[in-house]
Amino acid sequence: VQLVESGGGYVQAGGSLRLSCAASGDLNSVNVMAWFRQVTGKEREGVAARDTDGSTNYADSVRGRFTISRDSSKNTVFLQMDSLKPEDTAMYYCAADPGRLLRPTLDEYEYNYWGQGTQVTVS
Repeated sequence: VQLVESGGGYVQAGGSLRLSCAASGDLNSVNVMAWFRQVTGKEREGVAARDTDGSTNYADSVRGRFTISRDSSKNTVFLQMDSLKPEDTAMYYCAADPGRLLRPTLDEYEYNYWGQGTQVTVS
C-alpha cells in the first residue's frame, strides 16, 4: 500500500486547508485510514481516523474543527481543517492499517502504512 499526501501549505489563523491522501496498491484489506501529525522534537499525535463503515474518531484538540472523509471510488481520504490555530502547525501524515483494526483508533502503532507527510503552517 502506498500513500501520497497533498494539500499542505501556509494559512493564517482562522483559515482552512484540505489535505488529501491518495492510496494505491493492495487496498482490499485496509479498513481504517487516519491522519497523524508531528512537530519536530515531539511525539506523533493522532488527529482523525475513519473506517470503511464511516465510523470516525477525533483527537479532542481538533474535534469540531477537522473532518475526515473518504472517497472509496478514488481511494482517497481527506482531512478538512477549519478554524485553524497556530498550534495546528505540524507535518501531517496519512496512515492505513493492514486490516487488523475493527474500529478507528488513533494509536500510531496500529498502522503499518504511512505517507511521506505534508507540512501545514498556521501563522
